[in-house]
Amino acid sequence: MSSVVARAARLLPGRNRGASPPDSAAVLSALPVPVILLDADNRFRHVNQAAEQFLGVSASSLAQLHLNDLVPPDNPLFLLIDQVRRTEASIADHDLTVESPRLRKQGITVQGAPLPEEPGSVLLVMQDASAVRALDRQLTFRSAARSVTGMAAVLAHEVKNPLSGIRGAAQLLEQSVTPADQELTVLIRDEADRIRALVDRMEAFGDKPIERTAVNIHRVLEHVRKLAQSGFAAHVRFQENYDPSLPPVWGNRDQLVQVMLNLVKNAAEAVTGSSTSHPEIVLSTGFQHGMRIAVPGTTTRVDLPLYVTVRDNGAGIPDDIRPHLFEPFVTSRPSGSGLGLALVAKIVGDHGGLIEVDSRPGRTEFRLHLPVVTDAEGSQ
Repeated sequence: MSSVVARAARLLPGRNRGASPPDSAAVLSALPVPVILLDADNRFRHVNQAAEQFLGVSASSLAQLHLNDLVPPDNPLFLLIDQVRRTEASIADHDLTVESPRLRKQGITVQGAPLPEEPGSVLLVMQDASAVRALDRQLTFRSAARSVTGMAAVLAHEVKNPLSGIRGAAQLLEQSVTPADQELTVLIRDEADRIRALVDRMEAFGDKPIERTAVNIHRVLEHVRKLAQSGFAAHVRFQENYDPSLPPVWGNRDQLVQVMLNLVKNAAEAVTGSSTSHPEIVLSTGFQHGMRIAVPGTTTRVDLPLYVTVRDNGAGIPDDIRPHLFEPFVTSRPSGSGLGLALVAKIVGDHGGLIEVDSRPGRTEFRLHLPVVTDAEGSQ
């Protein structure tokens, strides 16, 4: 990143060399990372397009603002800026949190550089590593899911058969015992069914290849919303913010329904268990350029321009659970198995996608990045 800052600083007015130097604003605007130029009073002198997206504010609006209009004055970012001005040297800081009512970014790396010809001006280059960390975590979760796959295979072989015998014996006993003892046989039968259902759910972690077609993600969301509102989320208000121009997802419809149903069910349980008087779930879709990841184990890279979000206004995810949220058997609910979100992460991974979560009290959002149908896939 330091090389990016150095090159950008050399291209600013007064530092250009050569017969036909490129326009500095055009070069900064073309950089794929957020670049911000502050004057001596911390006013925004220039931002590129990536910085507009990062800050969520247009360049014309930022031109009327100071940095402290977006970031609280006690944020470590101001210490970095002051140190750049004091030492007149490039300084980097990592894992910063930039948080305010307008903005919430975590795990940000910031590089600051001075402009000697313009005393007090500071060039900031920011890089959001949250997507990279999310991908790293999901690779870890995928390894954990593989261990569940092996465990499921053992359970299916070693548990299901004797379990059927236990259930059958309980049914036979039920016909010849007293009514009081029948309650015990029913308990044995129900518990056997519960264990079998748990094994069945774990078998879903198998490594079978998925069959893909072009899937209209809005039809999937509409189907899930209807299921939710007719059952477990009948008390919840739904809001839909859809981009109707989105291309179809390249995926498996049934598995995508399962993913969205799990996320919506979790959101409904979160708002039910919270003290909010107006439980709400917001479903959104959109298109985001520049999201691209490598398929593990291959040299293939996949574009993930389409995103889907499920947001609720519940109490949020506990801090101790959040880093392990997609691991098998991790749950904050006493009656939960901890397999729902692990299965979600596996299915999204099988699609070559990415899932992220951002949670704080009153706002939890799951964001899925999914591949779309390409010309080659559409012609199959």
